[in-house]
Amino acid sequence: MQTKNNLIEKVEAGNLIFRGMKKVYPNGVEAVKDFNLEVEPGEFIVLVGPSGCGKSTTIRMIAGLEEISGGELLINVDTENDDGTITSVEKVLNNVAPKDRDISMVFQNYALYAHMTVYHNMAFSLMIRKENEDVIHEKVMKAARILGMEDYLNRKPAQLSGGQRQRVAIGRAIVRDPKIFLLDEPLSNLDAKLRGQMRKELKELQAALGATMLYVTHDQIEAITLADRIVIMDKGIIKQVGTPVEVYTDPDNLFVANFIGMPAMNVFKVRILENGEVLLREEVKENGKVVSKQTTINVEDHPAYNNLKQNYLGKEIYLGIRPENIIVKRLVDNDSMYQSTIQLYELLGSESLVHIDLMGQNVVSKIKDFERLNVGDKVEYKFLTEHLFFFDNETEERVR
Repeated sequence: MQTKNNLIEKVEAGNLIFRGMKKVYPNGVEAVKDFNLEVEPGEFIVLVGPSGCGKSTTIRMIAGLEEISGGELLINVDTENDDGTITSVEKVLNNVAPKDRDISMVFQNYALYAHMTVYHNMAFSLMIRKENEDVIHEKVMKAARILGMEDYLNRKPAQLSGGQRQRVAIGRAIVRDPKIFLLDEPLSNLDAKLRGQMRKELKELQAALGATMLYVTHDQIEAITLADRIVIMDKGIIKQVGTPVEVYTDPDNLFVANFIGMPAMNVFKVRILENGEVLLREEVKENGKVVSKQTTINVEDHPAYNNLKQNYLGKEIYLGIRPENIIVKRLVDNDSMYQSTIQLYELLGSESLVHIDLMGQNVVSKIKDFERLNVGDKVEYKFLTEHLFFFDNETEERVR
């Protein structure tokens, strides 16, 4: 797909404003709650979260396929004044018909017409609107050129690969010259290799068009690689909005910390001690008796320590650390208090995942050392304490 800026004409990108938007179904289920967000023109926004979090419902409300139960959805439109100047005003879309919203949507299942050629699939929405035939042809050929589909215009969907069908679905959106593109899990039907290729092409296309795109996925890899900003949702609520780097390195809460990152963050329940340490504890049965095993980690130099000391002393709190911030190496000093045994070793190519047992909990470390370790090997570990995260035990919000 050729997506160099000098080959593609920029589109007129729009922006969206969400003010307290929500969706409540007749049975009382609140699928989306108090959704607030401003999307800038030309921005690539990805909505991500587990199944049932409300992300697809949100995008369907934008498209007009679901009724908005409360709050407002607005788009900025330019109006010409009597003196010829242009003023940008906010237009409420809540009750605007889907066809009048200047928005195009690409669905998960492509929704192509099997009996139509690629050309007519792309042209169909324009034909319904009774556009001039020359205009239709010009727009379809432009979209086909952008997507590298010029040689496939006379084929039918059954004669195309999954990636080609996805391009046709995107082309059908492009021909409408919308201000906003909506994409609802468009790559989920493709195999892993093709998904990676299409992610790259889609990002290049969005940058070349300068288009405003809102993209829905449950795949955090898609979210991190595509987004200018990520909107992370759970149970209808926005948990955090930020750039991929921000949500990974600076999560606001335990949900975001756990959801973003592969493999997931290691999380423990610990108790804050007076001596600048946190206590990890496990109770096990040995010879019929309950025996307490414990280990401590010094956190006195951590930026959040003063807050921990003032507000959480003696209390339980969540401690999190990403796998790449746990150093694991073959045991050298048998007297080391930070030692364990490898439970599982996964070679991933340039790096490996090492699973160890720590106070009865599986802990994952990501290492780049090519030293071959095996299941059962004795190792020592070290937490890079400056990279620890702390979360309130009740609210699960970050302790900063």
